[in-house]
Amino acid sequence: MKKTLLAALGLVFSVMALAQNDSARKSPVRIDLGNRAADHFMIQFGGDSWTGRPDSIRTTGFSRHFNVYFMLDRPFKTNPKFSVAFGIGIGSSNMFFKNTRVDIRSTSSRLPFTNVDSTDHYKKYKVTNIYAEIPVELRYYSNPANTNRSWKLALGVKVGTLLKTYTKGKDLVNKSGTSIYGPTYIAKESNKRFFNGTMLALTGRIGYGFVSLDAGYQFNNVLKEGTGPGMHKFSLGLTFSGL
Repeated sequence: MKKTLLAALGLVFSVMALAQNDSARKSPVRIDLGNRAADHFMIQFGGDSWTGRPDSIRTTGFSRHFNVYFMLDRPFKTNPKFSVAFGIGIGSSNMFFKNTRVDIRSTSSRLPFTNVDSTDHYKKYKVTNIYAEIPVELRYYSNPANTNRSWKLALGVKVGTLLKTYTKGKDLVNKSGTSIYGPTYIAKESNKRFFNGTMLALTGRIGYGFVSLDAGYQFNNVLKEGTGPGMHKFSLGLTFSGL
């Protein structure tokens, strides 16, 4: 895992170095960046999936993420079309399950994913992971003086530490689908011991103006080694950025 992270970081910073070296051979480009909107504030929303998930782990519906970051953007002096950005923020991932109980409070060594088709179960059920995250991006702007009217590309890495894991079940029903306590009944359980405390991901996005299509791949396991199948989170969504 450490070798993979080092390789990913090496790739990003190698591209940065090549961009700087290439631009250093040219005359400095004088561009007024006084009104530059440097994507200091980013909001991301989109879908999540666990790749490598066995058929016995039955997800359903629109599993999704919601992330908010504050970024510092540093344009290259020799070529302001390129910049490096880093920041801090909060990310959340919500995985929805079909007639499945994820017993995060189990005392067993492996996380149980239990089929509850024939017993009482929740009509809606999800597992939520919340992370504190540090993203780093190498950015390119086709129009660095006015990034609100510019094509944007970014490659980066993201490191997160797990703050909280909880399950949320809504509307407990019996095997025939009849509500037991009513549709507003909610139950929550919290325990993060089965989930990897560190999240390492490769990221990329492309867009125009303040909207970008983004993608991310967590290359270390979602669960701790030995506590369940080796699954990785893949994300695809939209980034809204500016300021």
